[in-house]
Amino acid sequence: MRKPRDFDSELKALADRAKALKERRVRQLGELVAATGADALDADLLAGVLLDAVANKDVATSEGWRKAGAAFFRGKQRRPASRSEQQPKGALPLEGGAASR
Repeated sequence: MRKPRDFDSELKALADRAKALKERRVRQLGELVAATGADALDADLLAGVLLDAVANKDVATSEGWRKAGAAFFRGKQRRPASRSEQQPKGALPLEGGAASR
């Protein structure tokens, strides 16, 4: 006769693994923020930039960001984005952002 499966212990193991993966992801995102130098930004500014990136629907802008990110990970020239890359035409600056300094 087969030994019955212990579903409770399997579920606990899966929950533990999911928690560990989530913690790893959060740690890696923090490391990415530090590696890009974005940790020097005010938390409100950083949150605003990220929210703007999530809401962005412009394919050309997103593609430019993707290329810059890929170059960063390949270790190519790590430079801040130019003014034209930072803010697309017609976009309003974030309150308290770099444009108001």
